[in-house]
Amino acid sequence: MSVLDTHGRALESLRVSVTDRCNLRCSYCMPEPDYVWLPKDELLSFEEIARLVRVFTQLGVRRVRLTGGEPLLRAELPTLVEMLAKIPGIEDLALTTNGILLADQATKLKSAGLHRVTVSLDTLDPDRFAKLTRRIVHGDVLRGIDAASNAGLKTLKLDTVLLRGLNDDEIAPLLEFARAHQAELRFIEYMDVGGATQWSADQVVSKREILDQLTRIYGAPKALPRHDVAPADRFALPDGLTFGIIASVTEPFCATCDRARVTADGSWYLCLYAGKGHDLRTLLRSGASDEGIARTVSAIWSARNDRGAEQRHALDERVPLVRIGELRADPRLEMHTRGG
Repeated sequence: MSVLDTHGRALESLRVSVTDRCNLRCSYCMPEPDYVWLPKDELLSFEEIARLVRVFTQLGVRRVRLTGGEPLLRAELPTLVEMLAKIPGIEDLALTTNGILLADQATKLKSAGLHRVTVSLDTLDPDRFAKLTRRIVHGDVLRGIDAASNAGLKTLKLDTVLLRGLNDDEIAPLLEFARAHQAELRFIEYMDVGGATQWSADQVVSKREILDQLTRIYGAPKALPRHDVAPADRFALPDGLTFGIIASVTEPFCATCDRARVTADGSWYLCLYAGKGHDLRTLLRSGASDEGIARTVSAIWSARNDRGAEQRHALDERVPLVRIGELRADPRLEMHTRGG
């Protein structure tokens, strides 16, 4: 039985960031010239991560996703995947990556026990990619997607953050790319979280706009029934191709959010918009028993009342969530530190 929060939301999904480092500098996530990084000696070891995951599964977690930063920058990541794959109760073990290092690791990750991978792909144009990320590695991302498609993983998903005037003319081409790779594409509204210091509402391409554009090209998409509490609303084109839209900005889904996030240094956040986390690293390193950690986690989740996206949606004037000075003072507020 899963632990329930004050709104009746179960603790069933855990996202674990294994590093705060990233090898891209995407304008919607890391627009600044330099960053404050977590001290390496404070990062959780693989053994500590696996122990935490075991505790969370005892409280109802069934889905675990490894994130970053860029998780494939963490050395020997397949070793961690193998450790987690052996934990009873995990039904879904997934990874989110930018794909740059995936070509060399996709097969190893699958052999280690990874079920699914999600690759970020915001454009099919190499020049746009370089402008967006300040890196010239678009070909590496495409090779990573090819490798994941061929590795035999249960599911391959592609995530696209849409920004008005940058890549909103690629909605259909990206869908066709996903079709060719037997992947499901998810469009994501540009969110005002973490390091999105240059966010503005007029850059957001809404769920309604995405559906309208696809209707003009393909005919009206059909909404698919929900069987889970995943963040994406899923649709099918008239020809049967499925895709998702994560409308966190215009249509928040706080009411069903079951996701907990642990940073690479063991800070636990109950909401992507939360300003403060809960220190689990000290518990791990102070001799606390698994039962003691479980009691603490259960008590914190039971008191959870976060509805951050809904509160942001209700604002009369919406500006970036965090200022640069605050991010430098507490890097755990960064999206690339706590994971998306």
